[in-house]
Amino acid sequence: MAPNTQTKIFDSAHGRILCVADIRGRVSALNDLAREANAVAIIHTGDFGFFEASSLDRINDRTLRHLTMYSPLIPNAQRNHLLAQENPPAHIRQTVTISLLSEFPLLLSGQISLIVPVYTVWGACEDVVIIEKFRSQAYSIPNLHVLDEATTRLLDIGGVKLRLLGLGGALVPHKMFDNGDGNATIAGGQGTMWTTALQIGELVDTAQRVFDSTETRLLVTHASPGREGIISQLALYLKTDLTLSAGLHFRYATSYNEFSIQSDYEGFRHKLVAGKEQFDKIWDSVKIQVDAVIDENQRVLLDKVLNVVEKIPPPLGGPSPPSDEPAWKNCWNWNLCDAAYGSLVLDVKEGRVSAELKSQGFNYAYRRTATGPGTPGSSATPLPKGTGGALTPAPPPPSAATNVTSNATSNATTVPATNINATPNLDRAIPPHLANAGKTSLSTPSPPPQVKTPANGTARSLTPSGTAPAATSGSTPSNGQTSADKSLEKAEKEKQKKKDKKDRKDKFGADKDTKDGEDAPKSSSSSTPAPGSQTMHKPLSSTSTPILSNDDRLKSPVTDGSGGARTPKSGRPPRNPWTIFMRLAVPTTESDLKEYFAEVKNQIVKISFPLGTSAGRAQKLAYIEFGDEEGMRKGLEVGSVESGRKLNGETPQTVTQATDKGEREREQRERGDSQAGQQRDGNFGTFSRRGGGRGRGGHGGFASRGLAAAGLTRGGRSGSNAGSGGESAAPAASA
Repeated sequence: MAPNTQTKIFDSAHGRILCVADIRGRVSALNDLAREANAVAIIHTGDFGFFEASSLDRINDRTLRHLTMYSPLIPNAQRNHLLAQENPPAHIRQTVTISLLSEFPLLLSGQISLIVPVYTVWGACEDVVIIEKFRSQAYSIPNLHVLDEATTRLLDIGGVKLRLLGLGGALVPHKMFDNGDGNATIAGGQGTMWTTALQIGELVDTAQRVFDSTETRLLVTHASPGREGIISQLALYLKTDLTLSAGLHFRYATSYNEFSIQSDYEGFRHKLVAGKEQFDKIWDSVKIQVDAVIDENQRVLLDKVLNVVEKIPPPLGGPSPPSDEPAWKNCWNWNLCDAAYGSLVLDVKEGRVSAELKSQGFNYAYRRTATGPGTPGSSATPLPKGTGGALTPAPPPPSAATNVTSNATSNATTVPATNINATPNLDRAIPPHLANAGKTSLSTPSPPPQVKTPANGTARSLTPSGTAPAATSGSTPSNGQTSADKSLEKAEKEKQKKKDKKDRKDKFGADKDTKDGEDAPKSSSSSTPAPGSQTMHKPLSSTSTPILSNDDRLKSPVTDGSGGARTPKSGRPPRNPWTIFMRLAVPTTESDLKEYFAEVKNQIVKISFPLGTSAGRAQKLAYIEFGDEEGMRKGLEVGSVESGRKLNGETPQTVTQATDKGEREREQRERGDSQAGQQRDGNFGTFSRRGGGRGRGGHGGFASRGLAAAGLTRGGRSGSNAGSGGESAAPAASA
């Protein structure tokens, strides 16, 4: 059969061709896009929206739901209602009309017209009956040209003769010898269409019949040659110069050649060989049945597709040089995103084909508000040993106290730090271990001093005899903090220390018992003077430099290996910023949650139940992680408490976006620590109670706090005084 070919001559030395994908029935948008790009023609790569009223009866429930989910003609509110979990497929079928799926009937009736020629292949979701009518010419629409294996078009524009070859349908290997409801080489059924082996064979026959070395060949496919070895092999066999595809639904369009993405020529051959092996498996399983039913004309087409599959370029080290080697460097490929997210414009002038890609892309604005790692300059480095017994830190910022960092001894063993007092913060009061910097010790070495916080909040160092030395100027912060501020700061540090010690014990399994009292932790052994050594101290000020001996310098308490100015990371991977937290009244399972978020369950990447509380172990608290921000926001819309949805017969108590623990702690400090205990709120952590301690004597212990976090009881009695200001923690809020 002779190919259906026509030539369109554009009376212009310069022309722009718009290339788009997945218009999904919104045909009128093509005219808007053509005007915006100043295009003289449009090439479309599938999912055009070839449906009419009678197509609805031929579409199965699953495909109809898919079309409803992605149709740009359905308002979001109506879409959410139609796709609600409680609505059965029959409800969608009774509600959805053809006007909500495609404007093709309007195009067919003439109510919509195309202002420029449109050349398109069919995609994965189309009605095969309509495509058959175009093949038989029962349907004919001005300016609409359906490219298929038997139909080709030639565009003479800008000094280039552009030959368009088209291959429609999704590439589904196990359906390559199944025609479905289609006739001849076109295959499809129940609202979907796919590529067949005979379709590829006929395309090869058409391309051979119209071959002209003066033409530039453009292969238009719905399946991507970047992922499908058979499509890539077909492009190589047809000696195409350019390929245009879709089907991957990315937010960016891609532009590449095989040379740019393969490590070497053998890498390219490997993809082709993998496609051949995939085809051979299917062919070997159906060969006997196919040979028994095909006629003579189909045998010719089958032989052509087998030739395509078998003609793998030889390796570079073979006996004969690879004749097709230039093609894998010179054939250029574009894979398009959906029309709603971007497009490609081929600007043709004086024989040169220029490309302009436009993509909506990803939204990275969330990273400006996300808690990220510190900058390289935010963590202090250990100070070097001085040659004259003096330790000279870097000059401090104006109006800030001199910052003394830790200098670990040569025999010290370091582990990841969790003590927030490892390095004094420039914005905070001088910690207890530096409060005695102005006191000179000339006596023999003694046990390390203990630092206590009496009721008035002044840090004093107790000598072995129990007497407290007089406070020096070094104990007064240079930033002008009052004693009440210092006491508040010390209480915050004590709370953080207790929590950090618990985390360290849980993480490393160390047999360390935390004292449940109000005493501050003792100074580390690394700050204990060696026998016979003498330590010289000077009062701290904004300009003074502490003078220390070579053998015994003033050191910060030895922590778990941090030399930085900020609390080190816990070693956990960064959390997914697109996470929903749910608090439930009844236990649930992962499958129940996926059914609850049925509309976006395909975008859920992980569901987890925290084990830190009894409610988490009972699976009444859950984190639902999504692949992107759009999926999470849609999940919040469809699964909100206000939506009235029920999970296991009960409405969820909380459905909200999860936030960082650090953000909540900062908010707590801004409120002035008005509450002593905080309930567990599904946001990646638990607030410890102020001044409460752990274990016995800790105001109710683990069991009471676990019940309070689960919302089963009140938080218990008030916490004890946390600082010198006599500040007492308020009772925990009830659930």
